[in-house]
Amino acid sequence: MLKQHLQFKLSQKLSPQQIQLMKLIQLPTQAFEQRLKQELEENPALEGGKEELDTFDDEFSDPYETENDNETINTEDINIDDYLSDDEIPDYRTKANNYSSDDEEKSVPYAAGVSFNQYLINQLNTVYLSDDEWSIAEFLVGSVDESGYIRRPLSDILDDLAFTQNIYTDEETIEKVLRIVQKLDPPGVAARSLEECLTIQLKRKEATPPVELAIAILEKSFDQFTKKHYKKLIQKHNITEEQLRDAISEIEKLNPKPGGSYSGNNRMVEHVVPDFSIRIVEGELELSLNGRNAPELHVSKEYSNMLKGYKETKEKSKSQKDTILFIKQKLDAAKWFIDAIRQRQQTLFVTMNAIMQYQREYFLTGDERNLRPMILKDIADEIDMDVSTVSRVANSKYVDTPYGTKLIKEFFSESMKNDQGEDVSTREIKKILETVIGEESKKKPLTDDKLAAILKEKGYPIARRTVAKYREQLDIPVARLRKQI
Repeated sequence: MLKQHLQFKLSQKLSPQQIQLMKLIQLPTQAFEQRLKQELEENPALEGGKEELDTFDDEFSDPYETENDNETINTEDINIDDYLSDDEIPDYRTKANNYSSDDEEKSVPYAAGVSFNQYLINQLNTVYLSDDEWSIAEFLVGSVDESGYIRRPLSDILDDLAFTQNIYTDEETIEKVLRIVQKLDPPGVAARSLEECLTIQLKRKEATPPVELAIAILEKSFDQFTKKHYKKLIQKHNITEEQLRDAISEIEKLNPKPGGSYSGNNRMVEHVVPDFSIRIVEGELELSLNGRNAPELHVSKEYSNMLKGYKETKEKSKSQKDTILFIKQKLDAAKWFIDAIRQRQQTLFVTMNAIMQYQREYFLTGDERNLRPMILKDIADEIDMDVSTVSRVANSKYVDTPYGTKLIKEFFSESMKNDQGEDVSTREIKKILETVIGEESKKKPLTDDKLAAILKEKGYPIARRTVAKYREQLDIPVARLRKQI
């Protein structure tokens, strides 16, 4: 049985223009400049530089409407359906109907120079190798990851050489060639483990007693060394505490990631350009927006005059109508883009100003213990904007402060209660935890239980597991691994 019924549904959708504006807001300064350059290249009706914009307001109206109250234009030959068709819709209105985080701009500048693998290949050119050895060495270099390690077993490399390079050899030959590759710079490259990486570096050094002891410890007692069982090391190697300290000092000078020392390894490098600047002027905070976010743009006078000319033509051919539609689309797009940039500037400034005022004590002192608990909703409520807008500003923007350049999202943190029932920032607790660990005796580091007790004495009653979580977030190891001899 068929039934008819009415159903009311309330839904909220973002217009394509709003989506484009949100994309502009989330762009940091450098990406915004690239987007601006792209728009200037694609829209001939948009130009850089100063120009009076007020005189163009009427020129964005329908080209077939009256130019003033007394003058009319003959519209009998105009097909209104053509004028209102989808052909009139500018490209920018149709490109982002389905927006997701996957659509975000993620391009960043690349570091110039030779890739890390090519750097190693160039060194191989100075080594005498047979044809097969060269092919094996080249394959091994291609297996080196960005940290400088070869993570694959030689048995897998043996199979790959046979199947992909048509080279049939044995593991002994591959091992021999690997030793040659491991002599390349930077020291420790092409190692298969941390132990091998550090040992290779030590064997390149002058054979002093501390270096020889360090090699022996890595080759014979690596597990005990990583777990910092110093008493067992002293007994096993029959050495004094001072000798062990000297050997450990040699190991600590080594580079556990030799690939990271090569500046031209072709990984993406983003040059941080602060979007805002905060200065203290006569005891007061002063916020400024990077001038590169406020370009001077105007609508092309030439395009506006072209539109005027076509409007004044009484006899219009099909091609002239198409031209009018094209010009109007470009003028509409240019005007919208200029308005969107102004809106972006205002949104960025208002949001950052609210954050600055909310964290006033921190920006005046630079002491992270003065950071107030602050979540995105706090700022969104303050400026009467959506939480997602605040998130777009905070996640990708940097601010230059008297205490260094900071990522804005770092000023946000959850709150916890202290022993007096007051809300304090988790950042404040982490800073105190970091300070306490920094001042501990490294011969007897504080356990998480003891750290929790100390924080409780300071007025922050938090559990041991919470201390462990904060310690891990600060990238601080457990007490046993902080121990020094």
